[in-house]
Amino acid sequence: MAGVARKKSVALLSIQGETRRRLLVNGIVQGVGFRPFVYRLAVGQGLTGFIRNTASGVAIEVQGRAALLDSFCGALQSELPPLARIETIEERVIDCVAEESFVIGDSTAGSEVETLIPPDIALCDDCRRELLDPANRRFRYPFINCTNCGPRYTIVGRLPYDRPSTSMHSFTMCPECEREYHNPLDRRFHAQPNACAVCGPSLLLLDSAGKPLAGDAVVEAVALLEKGMIVALKGLGGFHLAVDARNEAAVQQLRERKGREAKPFAVMMRDLAVVKRFCEVSDDERDALISPEAPVVLLKKRKSGALAPSVAPDNDRLGVMLPYTPLHTLLFDGCLDVLVMTSANFSEEPIVNENDEALSRLTGIADAFLLHNRPIYLKCDDSVTIHLAGKLRQIRRSRGYVPAPISLCKAGAVVLGTGGELKNTVTLLKGAHALMSQHIGDMKNFEAYRHFEQVVAHLQHLFQATPELIVHDLHPAYITTQWAERQQIPTLGVQHHHAHLVACLAENRVDEPTIGLILDGTGYGTDGTIWGGEVLIGDVAGVERFASLESMPLPGGDVAVMQPWRLALGYLHRSCANLPDLPFMQGRNIEQVLELLDKRVNVVETSSCGRLFDAVAALCNLRGDITYEGEAAIALMHAAGGIVGDKAFRYELREENGRWMMCFSPMIQEIVAVLQHGISTSEISQRFHRTLITCFRDIIEKASKATGLSTVALSGGVFQNELLFITLLHELQQAGYRVLTHAHVPSNDGGLSLGQAVIGRHVLG
Repeated sequence: MAGVARKKSVALLSIQGETRRRLLVNGIVQGVGFRPFVYRLAVGQGLTGFIRNTASGVAIEVQGRAALLDSFCGALQSELPPLARIETIEERVIDCVAEESFVIGDSTAGSEVETLIPPDIALCDDCRRELLDPANRRFRYPFINCTNCGPRYTIVGRLPYDRPSTSMHSFTMCPECEREYHNPLDRRFHAQPNACAVCGPSLLLLDSAGKPLAGDAVVEAVALLEKGMIVALKGLGGFHLAVDARNEAAVQQLRERKGREAKPFAVMMRDLAVVKRFCEVSDDERDALISPEAPVVLLKKRKSGALAPSVAPDNDRLGVMLPYTPLHTLLFDGCLDVLVMTSANFSEEPIVNENDEALSRLTGIADAFLLHNRPIYLKCDDSVTIHLAGKLRQIRRSRGYVPAPISLCKAGAVVLGTGGELKNTVTLLKGAHALMSQHIGDMKNFEAYRHFEQVVAHLQHLFQATPELIVHDLHPAYITTQWAERQQIPTLGVQHHHAHLVACLAENRVDEPTIGLILDGTGYGTDGTIWGGEVLIGDVAGVERFASLESMPLPGGDVAVMQPWRLALGYLHRSCANLPDLPFMQGRNIEQVLELLDKRVNVVETSSCGRLFDAVAALCNLRGDITYEGEAAIALMHAAGGIVGDKAFRYELREENGRWMMCFSPMIQEIVAVLQHGISTSEISQRFHRTLITCFRDIIEKASKATGLSTVALSGGVFQNELLFITLLHELQQAGYRVLTHAHVPSNDGGLSLGQAVIGRHVLG
């Protein structure tokens, strides 16, 4: 396996032509069928010795002739099970031992945890066949799994990863499951969640009042879904709310009860054939859908389709996933072929993960509850991805990917990054690994804060790592900042956009000064204003603010974020000598906002690119008010119809006090003029995108000439705009720049904690 670090010592002793080697293997090697693989490999070579799990990885001692040992060590890396990943092998030769066989030993605990834990993995093909085979003893058993699939991260409480350390500890295996579990040649050898209908977890269907419903739980739940009912069902990392995605009235009812007016719902479809009826699917997107990680993939909608319009209104993409648990598979073993499958919560609260919590928090939302009695130790939402510019890119990194680490350039101190206020994640650095948490969410309520605390504690407990430093955002009002400052551990505040830049550098394993174009909605600046359209020059050691967007007013502060018409008014007030009369102003209390702007009372200054998108969307009367972050910007992007115009609006690059300003006031003035002349919103959006791309290319050229740098990093939530991202990336590459982008880590604030932690480690030295 390329890139595996292997340390080897000189031979100490050879007896009767045999040598004994001790290997300590580190990586994702527990709970993924690695030990039975090694057992079969050793027995097949006629070698003796043992393999056992330890808290520091997997320990192997293997004995035989040197040529056979060389063959064994080669196959160890080249013939791995599908979910296993070796990162390092420490190898030394030790004294031979008189023994007759190769065995799998009991796991041992240790003081220092170095091994990695596999993520939760989608149902494998072998288990799927058994699930649907009437002759199989696990026919229609909704918790079927093996070493190649099933729950991992969400059920493990500590290392080593053995059954007593998981939420399966209370389920005693029946004799048949016990035989499988202890047979090294069986696919379920040491599959910790191994169970069947005789000895394992079971389902229970309750009505909205919490009373049990008679009959087969899955069959009755499907019947309710077919009638347009909303069913809360417990899955791998928490509860989903499911409803028939073809039933408009049912989807509308879910929106009303959940408090989610317009944000698109994810859907689960029976199989690829169904997906292709509703969406365009490339080979790469198909591979992502059927991968062991089984994320939600944002796919282009087909124009024809029978989905309820309210599933993803005013959006040209649909978030699609395939059934990734046995229970999901059984739900589609009938007439249903597409279900809304959205996180079970109200509005922006974290996902619900346990039965009592579901019955309490989802009362009034769900018509029925499909529960099971296998505890979920840590809630973990679905991952959301999109395939752009040749790569699958994370929008929300969670189930299927966490806690697989991000590999860093070098090892160092244990550091914790606490992330930001929105799309929160935390990152624990240990050794050469960045252990990023699952998506925690928006830190706006007590439930999110409690989830944050649980995740931080669990990561430290699981990997037995206490941080030497806690790193937080500079914003003093962020809950994560306030939490960090209450801990009895040294803290460090890091500027928001510096963290974005370093997250991109760390993901790409780059450790050198770079031109960073960081575009997002909100980030507390070192000058007390809100940044969000920045060109930074630097690296982990520090940055210079080379350029920024022209500062614009936010009348009412945070209120303006959810009311883009206020933003539009602020941009007009700053850009135009005379206030024009535009349709978006009708029915608005503009006089009150204008008074704030005139008196500069309750007005926040911002260089945010995200707010620029919102303001232009409001000017075009696309969205005056929004119900979720990014709604106006998405509407403006969709208005372009996938086309970047050839002609740009006017803009200026102006140097002030040693910093370049990207001034879009001239563009605002021209947009007003074309709106008054009846130019279509589509054309305005196309020209708007071209203006930004041309301006960003120009400022990057200035930065490159000033510094001699030719590497550019793109980070921030605005780069989820596929039109802007793909076009700018292509044009920068065509111009000869090396461009670093995000793929394994979200470009939005979900990647912020990685950059924070890496900066903190550098400060510690």
